[in-house]
Amino acid sequence: MKALTNTAEFIGNGNQNVTFSVNPNLYKHDSSEQKIYQHLFDLVQLKPSSEIIERFRALFIEGTNYQEREISSALDTIIKSKKTEKEFYFFLNRCCHILINRWYMQPQTHHAIYKLITTFNKPPSAKRIITSRNKFIRRLHELVKGFQKSEQYSTLQRLAQVINQTSSVSENRNQSLISLIRRYPYLHEHCLLNEDATIEHQWIVKQIQSQIQRKFEIDLSQYVTYQVRLSQIAKNSSLSRTNRIIQPVNNPTLLSDTQVNLALKSFVGKVEGASTYKDLAYNFLHYSSQATSLRAYKDDLYEYLISGIDWEYGKRQFHQRLYAQLQNTLPQADSQKVNDFLIVRTCTQLLNFLVVESSSSPQHFTFIDLITNQGSIRIIGLLLKILLICRKSKPYLAKRFAILFNHYESAATSDIDWLVESLEELNIALSVHFGNIDLPYFK
Repeated sequence: MKALTNTAEFIGNGNQNVTFSVNPNLYKHDSSEQKIYQHLFDLVQLKPSSEIIERFRALFIEGTNYQEREISSALDTIIKSKKTEKEFYFFLNRCCHILINRWYMQPQTHHAIYKLITTFNKPPSAKRIITSRNKFIRRLHELVKGFQKSEQYSTLQRLAQVINQTSSVSENRNQSLISLIRRYPYLHEHCLLNEDATIEHQWIVKQIQSQIQRKFEIDLSQYVTYQVRLSQIAKNSSLSRTNRIIQPVNNPTLLSDTQVNLALKSFVGKVEGASTYKDLAYNFLHYSSQATSLRAYKDDLYEYLISGIDWEYGKRQFHQRLYAQLQNTLPQADSQKVNDFLIVRTCTQLLNFLVVESSSSPQHFTFIDLITNQGSIRIIGLLLKILLICRKSKPYLAKRFAILFNHYESAATSDIDWLVESLEELNIALSVHFGNIDLPYFK
């Protein structure tokens, strides 16, 4: 059995060699773990995916009749060691990713990733011959049940939804939110990676993210072009003749055509008088650069933000709460000169206040109240105003929405229309302002 090296080479799409430098600390585990990791490395390079999944199930799900006694004994050693359950979850997660990382490199084996992850959903066989290993098998089943409730397995399930090409992304209102994860590349870094993600898996997620983002931008651009041409031609032709003149292009979002049009007009066009969001951000950056202290900067920021909120709604409570939030942000630095660090901290704390307070017990009353009273397009615009003056806060906003997504991922989309619409509109806003799409029609 060959030893693991410090680099791992994979063959990417288009026969492109992709070489990763593996963190040498990643595989500094006891000999039993190392033995199983190496065993899986060897299998995934030599055996068909169907056989590997059968072996994986026999070893980790059933816990019986594994072909190599040396490997099942190594697993028994891991089970009886005084490791915490969380350490076992990390171990099992790494075992899954050894297979996933290899299979992802070949499009024809993508289906195996979904099958591997969903194999946990089928419980082990009830019938079992009494052997000396029974106590290890019982403990293995307990650990695997716990793994299915862990964040590591939740991350794997989301990955399965993204990679599975047959996953429904239709307007089926009975589907759970998790089935839509593929649609939102800005969430992928936070929803598909966990604390022990390897550099290989991070690379895979970045590839998935960029491919889906690029496709959405192309689809949105083509859809907008189609709608503009449709409108122009329809003025002089019947609808049936128009459809014969140009090939129809599907709406790439889960929003209605009217909602997409409104979102684009808002995010790209004029929103406050003759100013676009970019205009407003440019003016704020110019004006706030003259602020003599953080306190003065926060006062300017308050005025910048409330200009897009309905005055009647704002004066009831929101304006006061927003002002208090800003005043309570870094008060010890109020007299200091504004710098990049203070701006980023102020803006990220604002996003915390506006979207969701924490990940352990997500408090998002403010966000729901804003959407209910102001509409999701205006509130996504409010968040966009923050990103345009502090681009470094963009990953933090994505993390806020990832927290909401994870919190509601089992809910039916029909029960959380407000969140689905917000996710779709944020996808548009981020694409038109931070992607490579240009929509001159709305300027």
